[in-house]
Amino acid sequence: MAAEASENVKEITLQKSWNKLYHNSTVPEKPAEEDDQNEEFVTVLVQLAKDTLEFKDCDEGNINERLCKKPGRYLNNLPPTAVIICFHNEAWSVLLRTVHSVLDRSPRELIQEIILVDDYSDMPHLKTQLVDYWRYEPKVKVVRAQKREGLIRARLLGARHAEAPVLTYLDSHCECTTGWLEPLLDRIARNSSTVVCPVIDVIDDTTLEYHWRDSGGVNVGGFDWNLQFNWHAIPEREKKKHKNSAEPVWSPTMAGGLFSIDRKFFERLGTYDSGFDIWGGENLELSFKTWMCGGTLEIVPCSHVGHIFRKRSPYKWRSGVNVLRRNSVRLSEVWLDDYAKYYYQRIGNDKGDYGDVSERKALRERLHCESFKWYLDNIYPELFIPGEAVASGEIRNMGYGGKTCLDSPSRKVDLHKPVGLYPCHRQGGHQIATIEHDMCIDSPCKPDDLHKPVGLWPCHGQGGNQYWMLSKTGEIRRDDACLDYSGQDVILYPCHGSKGNQYWEYDAETNLLRHGSSDKCLGINDSRTKLIMERCNQEMYHQRWLLENYDPEKL
Repeated sequence: MAAEASENVKEITLQKSWNKLYHNSTVPEKPAEEDDQNEEFVTVLVQLAKDTLEFKDCDEGNINERLCKKPGRYLNNLPPTAVIICFHNEAWSVLLRTVHSVLDRSPRELIQEIILVDDYSDMPHLKTQLVDYWRYEPKVKVVRAQKREGLIRARLLGARHAEAPVLTYLDSHCECTTGWLEPLLDRIARNSSTVVCPVIDVIDDTTLEYHWRDSGGVNVGGFDWNLQFNWHAIPEREKKKHKNSAEPVWSPTMAGGLFSIDRKFFERLGTYDSGFDIWGGENLELSFKTWMCGGTLEIVPCSHVGHIFRKRSPYKWRSGVNVLRRNSVRLSEVWLDDYAKYYYQRIGNDKGDYGDVSERKALRERLHCESFKWYLDNIYPELFIPGEAVASGEIRNMGYGGKTCLDSPSRKVDLHKPVGLYPCHRQGGHQIATIEHDMCIDSPCKPDDLHKPVGLWPCHGQGGNQYWMLSKTGEIRRDDACLDYSGQDVILYPCHGSKGNQYWEYDAETNLLRHGSSDKCLGINDSRTKLIMERCNQEMYHQRWLLENYDPEKL
């Protein structure tokens, strides 16, 4: 298989052998009309022409071949699956790479159908050209949404057109590896209430190079109290249950883009909440109710699927509506019980209009699902519970008018960076307040804002970046990120539980925050733009702090 690419990226010709290999389908001699909104198209097609037209098996040397491909490891009569791939204005080459990898690297008898759900794309190459390309492949169906539905409703549309007993969802920018499917279907064949996810490898969004993740480095899903998904190392309690790294591991949550589920079990769980808009929160909802309503959620190390993590989403949000918040509030109202308050504190208790959730609550009642406390105790005991905090909310500086708050994002990309002071906004999130300025530690969290000192802004009282917790063990933390001081800037660092640079003592009488290992106190500089550490002096108001909801009885 080969391709000839001229220096001009617009003049790419695919040889006839490409057409012959893929069922005599018609491939255009040059890309369809370019679209400024899909600038990746030409770049990706050029790279595909250069490197990946043969769809070679990627380097699988890191997977434990002996364990994952041991004869008899998987049941003989595995159920077939429908592979549902939703897309909106996807690059031609990327979409083809996804579908061909499914066809070429799966036992044909296990693929009952591949359903391509077009979520109202407007690019020419995804119209007649797409249908013509697959005309000789009976397993591929193209389903069109009549209006823009968003990922969640597009997936439900695909499920309605599927006939197979198992549904497998993939994003439209993936590459399946040889042997990816059997391990997933085997787990469902053994227990139809098991929801399974492959290990997600990374495909470089520029070079399209496939980066294989060693099975020994598999992570499991979690979440924080902003109801955002995150990855974690496999807990020791889970590792002790397994003989080797090839065995499936329990995961509290899933990323949500790539998974397989028994159709009847999915329907029994109520599929997705149809009140969710576009995307966001659906992965946590499915994760919670899987565990709480009698199922199991697993990561399967023997199954690997590559994924291109795009820098921007193709979805356009409706103006005037915070879709992610609306979805998260619906999720909280139905599944989080009394723990919903910890999310609401992060958003300043502003729930907004989240619609009617009575049917979803009735579903949970019919299924006799466990409580969210049961989920936290049994499935995710590692999660820090804000209710156990000695203080939670703003940390307000008492100097300069008392309007300055600690504020900083706490995503993994924000760790190892200085914590800042911003106006207190009373919306939770990342802030703790100081007394003098009515200012809070605050920081934007766009990529361009990283690697810069965090500043001071007025406290707003709305949570967000101004929401902090003081733990019983002396950590000032937000989720898994802690304030850390090692002699230079005060930064956010992964909480390690060993005190040291992350140990703080709060004196409610003097309002001083003393750093344990340095014996210095936290303050703000004269320009009210930066946290500083200096010799403790309770007469200095810029060192005095008010911690919201401080309760010494919890110590």
